[in-house]
Amino acid sequence: MTLDPVHFDGIAGLADRIDYDAEDQDHRDAAETVWENFLDPLVGDDGAILEPVDELARRQVDTEEIALEDAPFETTHGLDAGTLNPKPFKNGLVLDVAHAAMSATPSDLDLHDSRTVVKALHSNDTSKNFGTEWEEYDDGSQRRIVHTHLPQNQYEEDVVHALALYLAESSHALEHAERVSEFLLLDGPIYPKGVLRWKYRSSVLTDLFEESPLVRQILDNYVELVETFADRGVPLAGFVKNVSSKSVVRTLKRETDFGPVPWAHDAGLFAQILERRELVDGEFERLTDDLTLTNWFVSTGGMDEFFAAEGGHDIDRRLDPEQYQVTFCVVYDPRRDLVFKVEAPRVFTDDPELREAIERQILGEIAVHRGPPRAISKADDLAAIDRGSVDSLVTSFERSLDTELDENYNAVRWGRGY
Repeated sequence: MTLDPVHFDGIAGLADRIDYDAEDQDHRDAAETVWENFLDPLVGDDGAILEPVDELARRQVDTEEIALEDAPFETTHGLDAGTLNPKPFKNGLVLDVAHAAMSATPSDLDLHDSRTVVKALHSNDTSKNFGTEWEEYDDGSQRRIVHTHLPQNQYEEDVVHALALYLAESSHALEHAERVSEFLLLDGPIYPKGVLRWKYRSSVLTDLFEESPLVRQILDNYVELVETFADRGVPLAGFVKNVSSKSVVRTLKRETDFGPVPWAHDAGLFAQILERRELVDGEFERLTDDLTLTNWFVSTGGMDEFFAAEGGHDIDRRLDPEQYQVTFCVVYDPRRDLVFKVEAPRVFTDDPELREAIERQILGEIAVHRGPPRAISKADDLAAIDRGSVDSLVTSFERSLDTELDENYNAVRWGRGY
């Protein structure tokens, strides 16, 4: 039901009780200080965690002009994996299913119809292994079951979700790499950060990270993906729609003399670095005619250092370690006050012409679509598992497993696809 007006006012009025007198302009001034003094490079206890690939710079492009430009890449491909979301069953199984798809712009219907499906499950019963090898189905798609076991009853849902997601995504990308002729965009970061975090999160997950052949296969897949596209001279990048990283603000807070850090995450900082404003009738207003972006940075903060680390964490690599480094630029769309992050391995962004081509491709797409590039949106649509399908799949699993979903009230209230 709709919140009663008197209670709405009662809740909203709580804001008046929060004595916080910081002004937006103060935050913008602080962001300018960060830009001018702390990012070239940003230094933590172990050295630079962020530094420009070339030089520190903010740039802007007219939105209408870039939208009308010929795209640097005539054909682009996008990759995404949708998931069921982890489901616990009364017989003790916890499972998730990931469904990966690749899009093409212009469309390639045969490619769109091809999928990679991975069902990941956890069971406390160590006497059985439900894992399978890859098998083909539907003339061009592939599927597999992977089975993992954790010695303690914790993290099962996180584990099956990440194993299914990243194995499906990376396997599908490798399976169809030869069909990408000019440019591949992953929906999200270029590396499997959800798995990389296990190395540092808890002893249970650290052991799984170091000992699981499934984790090793996922890591090897992403290394092979970079090497395959580097060998073919075809750029690979990731488009991060929801920037949640905190490595910059965390480093500013812990390891510099910057002072109080007002941003909750890196996106808030970069939005204020890139936003353009002008004074109109005594009030500052946001300018919305240009898209703005940063230069490219090399990042070794958080999980970004993993694949390029000296010693390589015992991962077989054919390229120089620095070629696997995460590089990124940040794009700001003032029309909707949105920040996007574009990542790419350094093997591609060391080339200034290729960097510019990636930038202009992304900027043109954002200008036209007021959001993610078309290849990303199409891949997202292809890979998504809708709520109705989730309900039907869960019912199918209950029947085949001769058990029931271990439901809570949310499943009753919102449906099994919540």
